[in-house]
Amino acid sequence: MSSRTWAITVSGLITSRDNEKLKLVRKLHSRRERDRSGLFVCEGEDLVEAARAAGVAPVELLVAGEDVDERLLAEVSTLGHPPRVIGVYRRADLGSRGALPARGLALWRVADPGNVGTLVRTADALGPSFVALSAGCADPTAPKAVRASMGALFRVPLIAFDDAPRPWVALVARGGADLEPLGAGTFVLGAEREGVPAELLDRCNAAATIPLARGAESLNVAAAGAIALYEATRGPAG
Repeated sequence: MSSRTWAITVSGLITSRDNEKLKLVRKLHSRRERDRSGLFVCEGEDLVEAARAAGVAPVELLVAGEDVDERLLAEVSTLGHPPRVIGVYRRADLGSRGALPARGLALWRVADPGNVGTLVRTADALGPSFVALSAGCADPTAPKAVRASMGALFRVPLIAFDDAPRPWVALVARGGADLEPLGAGTFVLGAEREGVPAELLDRCNAAATIPLARGAESLNVAAAGAIALYEATRGPAG
């Protein structure tokens, strides 16, 4: 049993699959429902604790054995190992709080939620940094993205792609300048297979390439973002 305690109001143990709170958790596995309701789910004590530490309160909090039958909580979970706690949160409670960091990442149609969540985690670890998202990106509040962020979702400012501050430095597989420290601005990362398209490259102020070993094709987008932010920390704002 975890040593953590959860501030909840127990009105009776939930023992029915038809309970409205359990129905809500199931519905929120769908992006359409997350978009409609503005809500998303966090599964597990670490994520719920990260939200609490960031001052983000849950809309609903379900704790196995305390206010819901643990078997029912396991049924609505996306995890292989059932969590002890599931929280429902508002998307509106995420995003920028205070001044935007000097630099960050802008993701162009990065479709894999694991990559999006990993890049949010990277922005937290090598920050302070923001993450800007274009249309066509995976939902950062999708279950896989939330898990990959490891709680960083509650700490990293998420902004619209076009709101990313300049200069914009596109990361391209080949033909760009050497990657240099970036005191302020944005590294632009393209989709997993296509990279940064020509029309977007034209909007960028510069292009940079991470040197690879001979014969290597390219880096995973999450790895490229991590290297770029690490290099940025060596600059004037690092």
